[in-house]
Amino acid sequence: MRTFDFAPLYRSAIGFDRLAQVVDAALRSDTQPSYPPYNIELVAEDKYRISMAVAGFERGELEIEAVEDTLKVVGRKQPAEGNRTYLHRGIAARDFEHRFQLADHVRVADASLDNGLLNIELVREVPEAKKLRKIEIGGGQNAELIERKAA
Repeated sequence: MRTFDFAPLYRSAIGFDRLAQVVDAALRSDTQPSYPPYNIELVAEDKYRISMAVAGFERGELEIEAVEDTLKVVGRKQPAEGNRTYLHRGIAARDFEHRFQLADHVRVADASLDNGLLNIELVREVPEAKKLRKIEIGGGQNAELIERKAA
C-alpha cells in the first residue's frame, strides 16, 4: 500500500501540490544513498545544519550546489598517486552525490570542512511579503463611527 489520495487535502488547501510531489519522490527513491553518513540538526529556530562525514576528501574534491529547492553535494576523489597494497581497506574513498530537498525560503548560508566533517549551514528567511499580517476590515457602520470619532 504505497499510494496516497491527496484529494481531501486539495479541497481545503491551496498550493500544496508541491507537497504531493515531494512525498511521491520520497516514496520512489527507496535507494537513497547512505554514503557518506550525515546528520541533519536544528541549530536554532529557522537555522539548520547538515554534517557529512567526508574523511579523506580535500576541499577541492567537494562541490556544493544549490538550485531552487535542491541542495546537491558531490565528492569526486582524485586517483591515488603511486601503487598501494592494502592489507585491509576500511576507509571508503569513493565518489558520491547526495541531494537534499529544501523547503521554501531555505538558503545555504555557509559551508566549512573541519576534521573530516563537511558542515553546511542552512537558514530559513521568509520574505516580509510572506509573513503574517493583520488585515483591517473596512466598510459598514463601524467604519463610519470610527471616522467620526477620529474627526
